[in-house]
Amino acid sequence: MNDLVTLSEKDQGLKTIGHISYALHAVVAVAAVLPGAQPSIVLLLVAFVLDLVKKDEAAGTWQAGHFAWRIRSVLWAFGLYVVTSWLFLLFYFPGAIAWGLISLWFLYRVVRGWVNLNSNTPMPE
Repeated sequence: MNDLVTLSEKDQGLKTIGHISYALHAVVAVAAVLPGAQPSIVLLLVAFVLDLVKKDEAAGTWQAGHFAWRIRSVLWAFGLYVVTSWLFLLFYFPGAIAWGLISLWFLYRVVRGWVNLNSNTPMPE
């Protein structure tokens, strides 16, 4: 049975910010998986800063986990890219495989988070 959930104005505003952030993350994540399609890192930085600025506003709500989820996803992906970047210096293909796997993992996290946001389901913190 589909129950209609009414969100407060604050929750709706945070959810809109979440949709914007997930959309920016998704553009970067999909482009990272597709060869030759690299949008500017600026999109990811905009989403990251947006999440950092608005996360305190979400504290104590079901959406706080979404902000933490997106921030952790970016930080972990960045760390993994840095750790595996040496592979490109030694051998191209191992580096490409590592970065491809990291990009798929990042895309998974974006999709999982966005689906949960859309269904008003919190993410684990």
